[in-house]
Amino acid sequence: MENFDLAVIGAGPGGYVAAIHAAKSGMKVALVERGKVGGACYNVGCIPSKILLEHSKLVQEIERGNNWGIETPTVNINFPRLMQRKDTVIAELLANIEGFIASNHIVFYRGEASVAQDLTVSVGTEIFTAKDIILATGSKPFVPPFKGLETSTYYTTDTFFDMTELPKQLTIIGGGVIAVEMAFSLAPLGTKVTMLNHSLDILQTEEPDARPIIREKMTKLGIELITDFKFEHFNGTEIHTSKGVYTYENLLFATGRRPNTEIAERLELNFDGRLIAVNEHLETSQPHIYAIGDLIGGYQLAHAASAEGIHVVEHILGQAPATVDQNSIPRCVYTHPEIATFGLLESQINEAYTVTKLPIRTNPKALMEGNTEGFVKLMATKGDGRILGACVVGDGATEILNTILATKNAGGTAATLAQMILPHPTISEHIGDAAKAVFGKAIHL
Repeated sequence: MENFDLAVIGAGPGGYVAAIHAAKSGMKVALVERGKVGGACYNVGCIPSKILLEHSKLVQEIERGNNWGIETPTVNINFPRLMQRKDTVIAELLANIEGFIASNHIVFYRGEASVAQDLTVSVGTEIFTAKDIILATGSKPFVPPFKGLETSTYYTTDTFFDMTELPKQLTIIGGGVIAVEMAFSLAPLGTKVTMLNHSLDILQTEEPDARPIIREKMTKLGIELITDFKFEHFNGTEIHTSKGVYTYENLLFATGRRPNTEIAERLELNFDGRLIAVNEHLETSQPHIYAIGDLIGGYQLAHAASAEGIHVVEHILGQAPATVDQNSIPRCVYTHPEIATFGLLESQINEAYTVTKLPIRTNPKALMEGNTEGFVKLMATKGDGRILGACVVGDGATEILNTILATKNAGGTAATLAQMILPHPTISEHIGDAAKAVFGKAIHL
């Protein structure tokens, strides 16, 4: 029986990153995956959805060019080719991951893992032991148990990206990040999209000031948004609600995900509701068994899981790593414009702090590019200007935010950002001005 320093169960962004980090740190590592490497993120989540969003963004750029005078009489959507490109990009990314696993001499087991309390792992006929185990088994789509749903045919995000024909019509159940991104990915390609969200508003985990901008863009894209109602029952292609009956040709549930906790249940680990209970170093109720990613809550984001995996490895190695700071994890929505946030929202702070907000429309680069929807918002302490959070809404916001986040993580303050010489013309200039506004010295406000 082979013995390992570490066994990682699940090769998604949390698992494979933890395994590689451990191997590069001198540990003998086993990695187990029952499906494809990359997990939900690379195969049925953030990567395929962002590829479709890039296709849709290009269509919108062509339309903007037409408005400027760069005239393209027609835009023809060859959806099968777009989906082939999606598959090609993903295949290359997965091949890269498998290459990294192999080059770091990680022993890779393909199949369903079973873990015993004595830290013995079985994968088919293979049996091995490990000194420590990380559970990184990810999550699966959640579909609410609506009355009559068995009469309907629908997609989840696990099946949606297998389609090869562009749907003429799509109804999306949900109003969170995944639902909104799916609407933005197909509407510009010509799909008539209806979004049914029983809550009062969309994107309720995001900065409230960003929501009206996204709703307005949805209207421009022809996306029908229905909110504030109760689902009553489903009947075939009919969705009965308190606001009326809605019919659909294609239906997608984007109503969140639930953790894959089967291994944890068999191990009789302690739970916190549906999630595996862990301590500050992500160790479960059984010593030497850790859990990361969607299994433990927090932000269900690939980069959060990766950071947690690295933390666990460094803790096992006795390097006393700092706990993963939830306020330093960026949250991104890849709509057009994008939303990028970290730390506290304006609604979460009080009068002891200051909030500055600069609209993107006053930025020269934004005007040149024709992307004037959005803003830069900074939350900081009064006096010393300690950065508590930030939100950027605009084209490329998910990249622009990193300047603020890097400054905050390096111990910098709003004063550091205000003193930074940023290139002109760039959208990033607005970061410096938003920081100057903390001290009442913004130029373009």
